[in-house]
Amino acid sequence: MHQNDGVSFTSSSSLKIPLPSSLLSPSQTLASQLAGTCHLAFQLIDSLRIRSNYVKDHSTPSCTVSTQSVLGSGSNVTASPLFCSASLSLASEKHGTGRSPSPLLNSASWSLTQQDSTELTHDGHLATAGRVKEERVLVSEVLIRNKDGEELERKELEMEALTALKACGANSALTTREVQEDVDRIIDSGYFSSCTPVAVDSRDDIKLVFQVEPNQDFHALVCEGANVLPSKFLEDAFRDRHGKVINLKRLDEVISSINGWYMDRGLFGLVSGVDIVPGGIIRLKVSEAEVNDISVRFLDRKTVEPTKGKTKPDTILRQLTTKKGQVYSMLQGKRDVDTVSTMGLGNVSILPQPAGDGKVDLIMNVVERPTGRFSAGAGISSGITSDPLSGLFGSFAYSERNFLGKNQKLNVSLEKGQIDSTFRINYTDPWIEGNDKRTSRTVTLQNSRTSGTLVHGSQQDNSSLSIGRVTAGVEFSRPLRPKWSGTAGLFFQRAGARDEKGNPIIKDFYGSPLTASGKPYDNMLLAKLESIYTGSGNKGSSMFAMNVEQGLPVMPDWLYFNRVNARASKGVKLGPARLLLRLSGGHVVGNFPPHEAFAIGGTNSVRGYKEGAVGSGRSYVVGTSEVSLKLLGPVQGVIFADYGHDLWSGPNVPGNPAGARNKRGSGYGYGIGVRMDSPFGLLRLEYAFSDRFSKRLHFALGQPK
Repeated sequence: MHQNDGVSFTSSSSLKIPLPSSLLSPSQTLASQLAGTCHLAFQLIDSLRIRSNYVKDHSTPSCTVSTQSVLGSGSNVTASPLFCSASLSLASEKHGTGRSPSPLLNSASWSLTQQDSTELTHDGHLATAGRVKEERVLVSEVLIRNKDGEELERKELEMEALTALKACGANSALTTREVQEDVDRIIDSGYFSSCTPVAVDSRDDIKLVFQVEPNQDFHALVCEGANVLPSKFLEDAFRDRHGKVINLKRLDEVISSINGWYMDRGLFGLVSGVDIVPGGIIRLKVSEAEVNDISVRFLDRKTVEPTKGKTKPDTILRQLTTKKGQVYSMLQGKRDVDTVSTMGLGNVSILPQPAGDGKVDLIMNVVERPTGRFSAGAGISSGITSDPLSGLFGSFAYSERNFLGKNQKLNVSLEKGQIDSTFRINYTDPWIEGNDKRTSRTVTLQNSRTSGTLVHGSQQDNSSLSIGRVTAGVEFSRPLRPKWSGTAGLFFQRAGARDEKGNPIIKDFYGSPLTASGKPYDNMLLAKLESIYTGSGNKGSSMFAMNVEQGLPVMPDWLYFNRVNARASKGVKLGPARLLLRLSGGHVVGNFPPHEAFAIGGTNSVRGYKEGAVGSGRSYVVGTSEVSLKLLGPVQGVIFADYGHDLWSGPNVPGNPAGARNKRGSGYGYGIGVRMDSPFGLLRLEYAFSDRFSKRLHFALGQPK
């Protein structure tokens, strides 16, 4: 954001601006206010010396002094004993009467005392001795005049001063304290830089005159040091004040609003200087704490003392959105801490330290925890069409979340069941070095064996077949725009069917081919593109994903096909319940193996059917609607309905495996279920009915796909 180094509402030449009175030292504040009124104080002191000498020579209770009337005419006045001694002082916030005026406002005080003896000290102050007794004096009239004793040119300023008075009025008996309080009130109105109370005592009455000095008219504003404060904010704050008398109270409110603007945004900034210079120019100086340096400090988990860390500092620093030279924001710092915390390195905090010249150093404290671990678990495969318990498998894995100290992920896992088995090695770099788009890279090597019954079903001779795949590839992912991400990858895959003994086979019991090439294995090079919209990321929020895979015939016998798959979901809140709608569909063209056809039916498709029992085709569409309601604690109840169709594409699959097994190609199911959040994920237990009057119990882990 551009620096506001010349905000002005006139065509005057360039102006400047520094320090609010709230930040000035008392001596500096007094000096600026005292300059215009000190000569009045000395005149009054000289007058009091004459009056004091007169009192010493005349023991009468009143004194007559020949002096200059504040109205400009010479006269002999008979002063009341109450007015025989007076001292004028200017008090800053620290030297006030116990009140808390605005930091920008200084108050002038008029103290009147009756004294037994008075002497002028070497520093020009009056010293009094004896017993002080406050008396009331009847004032016949109260006037507002300028410092020369003349009427104010602007009657509205006179009204402001009169309105500020509380105790002083015509025909009122006043004490010195009441006069002092009204002086403070005139100053606190914000329109005047000084106020001097003067008592004019004639033979008939006493008049109280407040000699005030109005502030200058506002003509221009200059602001220094505001690099992030919008110019429009300053323009809006001062636009309606142009050509009017500067009101220090209003100016103090504007300064508070500027400081509030920084505070609301978590920025380290404030108005550090204010000055009003001749010509009605307000000079503001804003201090913004720029980030001077950012460093990482590793702390020992036990002693909390600095230690050597495993993670490379650059790996952490590149995650930060806070950069050197920008104004430090506490909100941005908190987001940076959250970002680094998601890396899983340990506990993270940020500590600002003053660096001089109004700058700040940021120290990111990191308490690392072990990032490598072994784990074991169990699960249920969704591809088992017989007894669900036969789909149980166990898993064992080792993961390292900070490989080579660069926050890279290395996972080695093994899953083994009665039918399914998978061995996988994943290496992920969540942010490729030198890339400014936060692109990640994942390298995968996998050897898997899964049930082939999704498409080919159980064999008539009660034998089973499995699909073996060896896959190796790399994919790149990056954010595309808010809530959108994209993935591109290239994979080589070799896939084929095997019987129960692990021997390669090319046809099933019905004589349908199991490979596209007619060989025991199909080779394919797949180019993958995927785009995902995640909405808010909460459960039941909107989601859309589209995946495209293209088989590249690099070699003559490698498969050539194109597959498109899309899925979407939308959650809608219905009072205490939530409606979730899901829709998925896909299509494949070209030469592809039958086991890659879209299978319809099962736990994550059409419930009430076995896995793949509705049909399998080149195309498909599946729709689901669910209404869930929280029952007790983490337990939810759900009512659901599913429908799936192969869009009459089953016969187009090589060998027509769906037709050979009398699959209808369409069907629906409905039912009820309960779900519960657990340390293992979402537990789902659902009881469903199909349109073919069959009943089936489904159990699964994780969100429906």
